[in-house]
Amino acid sequence: MTTFTAWKFDTPDGAQHAADALKSAEQDRLVKVLDRAIITWPDGAARPDMHHTNEDKLRGTGWGAFWGLLFGTLFFVPVLGAAAGAALGAIGKAVSAVGLNEDQLQTIRDQVTPGTSMLCAVTTEGDMDRLGERFHGLHSTLVATNLTEAEKSLLMETFG
Repeated sequence: MTTFTAWKFDTPDGAQHAADALKSAEQDRLVKVLDRAIITWPDGAARPDMHHTNEDKLRGTGWGAFWGLLFGTLFFVPVLGAAAGAALGAIGKAVSAVGLNEDQLQTIRDQVTPGTSMLCAVTTEGDMDRLGERFHGLHSTLVATNLTEAEKSLLMETFG
């Protein structure tokens, strides 16, 4: 099953540490990473930065467009009042194939604040127990996922 997860970190470099752990886990065949993106918002910066990473150039182009749409709308398009709802509704339809809803998009937007970072990953074939060991101690919060409630509970137990 393809899984989308968004993990928040309380430091601007926390998501990069997690991305490094994820890459190492992939090299050890604990998970297959289809794509990942990191959002960092250093203290004092006017807005967050997004970094998309994918070694597969063919798939990376498609995912790059997805990340650009998602984060561009969430963080870089001025969203005020009714315009915010319209923007989230528009991208909600575009990202529904990944399994995210408008409430999750709003949660992602609300959670990324100055001094924080977020790792968003699209993965498959994960060995949850061994992968959880790699992420232990990274102090992350699961913000959004396309998993069922039962799968989410297992993920939280494993990564907690």
